[in-house]
Amino acid sequence: MDEEHKFENEIINKIDFNNKKVILLTAHRRENWGEPMREIFSAVRELTEKNENVDIIFPMHKNPLIRDLAKSSFEGIEDRVHLIEPLEYVDFANLMAKCYLIMTDSGGIQEEAPALGKPVVVLRTETERPEAIVAGTVKLAGIKKEDIFNIANELVNNEEEYNNMAHAANPYGDGKACERIINQIIEYFKKK
Repeated sequence: MDEEHKFENEIINKIDFNNKKVILLTAHRRENWGEPMREIFSAVRELTEKNENVDIIFPMHKNPLIRDLAKSSFEGIEDRVHLIEPLEYVDFANLMAKCYLIMTDSGGIQEEAPALGKPVVVLRTETERPEAIVAGTVKLAGIKKEDIFNIANELVNNEEEYNNMAHAANPYGDGKACERIINQIIEYFKKK
């Protein structure tokens, strides 16, 4: 990723990615609405309050239930939990690459983040991507405040555990598929 990438979002441009452990949070799944989302946001708030070197970026889903709960849950710590509008994909991918780790209930992000070497804390009770758990690129935290906090806090404070996840083999490939395909095509036509 281009280190000089400037985001359209000025809040992101002001965050100190060099001296902070910036965590990207996404949460939107219907099964997490209500009490599970309160638990998630409570864990994130506690993580931020107990770790001065942590900032959170939360591109809020457009659902008013999520937005209202996020605003009330993070009231008073808006300087460290940055509630922003959703991002275009390129900006979002660049943000994933810049962040320290990702906390999400998204399935797609569980596949994308390992390609960037970013540990993922899954904010769900189950995942349809068990190969990521086996590979060690994600941890299934569930939806209880204590469990979420403990897993995320360990990754923030335990460099060895963080590195184990960040350097785990990506179960979704090594990013060289295109190169391999091109080489196969070249070899095919050399034989013709």
